[in-house]
Amino acid sequence: MLIYSDILEKEDRVSETLSRQSVEPDEINHAIESAQDALGGKQKSDGHWVYELEADATIPAEYVLLEHYLDRIDPEKQTKIGVYLRRIQGEHGGWPLYHDGGFDLSASVKAYFALKAIGDDINAPHMRIAREAILDHGGAARTNVFTRIQLALFGEVPWNATPVMPVELMLLPRKAFFSVWNMSYWSRAVIAPLLILNALRPKAINPHGIHVQELFVKPPSEVTDWIRGPYRSVWGRFFKHLDSALRPVLPLIPQSVHNKALKAASDFIEPRLSRGGLGAIYPAMANVVMMYRAQGVPDSDPRAQTAWEAVQDLLVDHGDEIYCQPCVSPVWDTGLSGLAMIEAASGPAGTKHEETLASLKKSAEWLRERQILNVKGDWAINTPDLRPGGWAFQYENDYYPDVDDTAVVGMLLHRVDPEGSREAIARAREWIIGMQSTNGGWGAFDIDNDLELLNHIPFSDHGALLDPPTADVSARCISFLAQLGDPDDRPVILKALEYLRSEQEPEGSWFGRWGTNYIYGTWSVLCALNVAGVPHDDPMVLRAVNWLEGVQRPDGGWGEDCATYEGGTAGEYNKSLPSQTAWAVLALMAVGRRESDAVKRGVAYLVTQQNDKGEWQEDAYNAVGFPKVFYLRYHGYKQFFPLTALARYRNLGASNSGKVEYGF
Repeated sequence: MLIYSDILEKEDRVSETLSRQSVEPDEINHAIESAQDALGGKQKSDGHWVYELEADATIPAEYVLLEHYLDRIDPEKQTKIGVYLRRIQGEHGGWPLYHDGGFDLSASVKAYFALKAIGDDINAPHMRIAREAILDHGGAARTNVFTRIQLALFGEVPWNATPVMPVELMLLPRKAFFSVWNMSYWSRAVIAPLLILNALRPKAINPHGIHVQELFVKPPSEVTDWIRGPYRSVWGRFFKHLDSALRPVLPLIPQSVHNKALKAASDFIEPRLSRGGLGAIYPAMANVVMMYRAQGVPDSDPRAQTAWEAVQDLLVDHGDEIYCQPCVSPVWDTGLSGLAMIEAASGPAGTKHEETLASLKKSAEWLRERQILNVKGDWAINTPDLRPGGWAFQYENDYYPDVDDTAVVGMLLHRVDPEGSREAIARAREWIIGMQSTNGGWGAFDIDNDLELLNHIPFSDHGALLDPPTADVSARCISFLAQLGDPDDRPVILKALEYLRSEQEPEGSWFGRWGTNYIYGTWSVLCALNVAGVPHDDPMVLRAVNWLEGVQRPDGGWGEDCATYEGGTAGEYNKSLPSQTAWAVLALMAVGRRESDAVKRGVAYLVTQQNDKGEWQEDAYNAVGFPKVFYLRYHGYKQFFPLTALARYRNLGASNSGKVEYGF
């Protein structure tokens, strides 16, 4: 009876949304106030916000295997991670890369291996169907490079199942094609300790003797084609042959050179190792933990302790289950939450103005304390004379400030406390301008990190070895600079606008590299075009508006699936989602469509979907780490983006100009 009543309530809610073309001002005000209270209640006492950041089964599974590799097994944690892994198993028998996603072979092999290590009976129904699905998809031999490396560490496959990646790569200068300096920050951070592991080739302690040979179609010793396509181009075949040619040559490298390379890798890692972990991302952090063990560094050594504790900080314990985050997102969450709160508190109808401003000044102080002013990170390899001035995504990651975060934080400080943040904003502006790539765009962490051929080497089967400029990050940088309004920045902005014009998709959208997907990219760009002064009737703006309005769903919302990174139709999903709806509404309002039916219906959707706690529900993943390989669910998106959209809608209605004056 309870289930039936829930269904009726849901149907009534959907019918109401379908029938409502707009909502009353009082309803909007109530929704804003409720959301503002809910979001404000999540703020930490020191002024910052941090929400959970969830990926797929891969990282929790890898964490389980890490404990077995080290023989540092915590039975309680393992049991709770098992609950999480079983819960997110797909109906197809394996594990997807995102909510409602299709079967993914590599994630499924790791999840199965982890559950077996936890103690699950391989003949249990969930293990049996997982094994059958894995074998039906070619078995563990056909997994991606990172999975085969994990299997090699446990002795499940020979090391020749992995691509040639000699530690001597660490000795190559920036101008060398295979130099790690030509790779993205995340690739450098992951590869450096991995090269040491590959050179030392340790074997997991694996105290329970867990093996997964049942996941191979034929024994690993009989597999002869570990490195194979599909290749992205003829270069993929060339690099495959190069991989084969290099294997017999590597043992001929003089031991002195080999030792020098090992030292170079360690010398790269140790300055970058902090309480946040190497690169502040799980794969690099876990590789460092295993590296120290392989080098014979005792667990009591401060370096090993720091590396291990950084991994522990990624675990999220919900009481009955635990999962491991890929990283944490406090600076990003604080910037976006702060922008939502200041929007709600602004304008003639702004709510809790003084209270909100006081709390956001604490946020501004917290952020200013974390601006990276004294460390020249890896980005300086391409611009050594540029002063640092950015923010990292995480609590601590000084060598790898994030361009996108820096632009968002700069826009928040400019709105909340421009005088108190004058120096911080100036340093951020200087750094952002200095990080512009040759083509006018911005990457997330590096300049001109676009040597595309590297994505064709066997190690890069994930296709994400690089950090080239992207439309969404570039749009945020334009938004920040245009919001500041310094006339000296106009040439920088104009160059970036030309880049965005060249990146528009034929149907009018923009690809969203760091958020799902074309709705995210289009929202980012339209906000930038508006504040940069591009006329709202510019052809590229009109094409984008037509596309956004064309993908609006019957209930007034918008939704987009991560499958759009895998060939799915842009801007489509089987349901509307609060975050995507908010992006679309914000995008349309940015270019003067506040009074359009599309915006009014989108606002009605957001209001009617809010629950009595002032929050929204969203299970779908809303961001991407690496397209086709690694996706993300920011738990805060469903809260701060709808609040921003509703508050912006209210504020524009009371505005004399009706124009969005800010970059975000």
